Amino acid sequence: MLRRSLGLLLVLFALALLLAPLPRDAAAEAAFLAGVEDLPLMPGLSEVDGAATVFDAPQGRIVETFAAGAVAPAEVERFYAQTLPELGWIAASAREFRREGEKLTLEITPGADATTVRFTLAPQ
Repeated sequence: MLRRSLGLLLVLFALALLLAPLPRDAAAEAAFLAGVEDLPLMPGLSEVDGAATVFDAPQGRIVETFAAGAVAPAEVERFYAQTLPELGWIAASAREFRREGEKLTLEITPGADATTVRFTLAPQ
């Protein structure tokens, strides 16, 4: 009887482990822009469907994509100023970053309902 109870407890414990939610890694939850696998999409922004252009040129890749959302331009600048250096980008200015021979430019345009961000990645 004791052996059966212990066996049942072990089965219940194993089942509880399988059904328990796993801790989530914040980076794993982050969304990234199409065409640039390591360029995060700021929460509150959505990528503009069909607006991405990607070229692989002999000098390097050229990517242009857009995202928009109800966020303040200053929030966009702050997010990318904090996030991009963690991914190896070095700030050349508030809206320009460089890494491994590439230049990333952010053009932030406020609108009545949404802020639009144009991301341009090109060889330096």
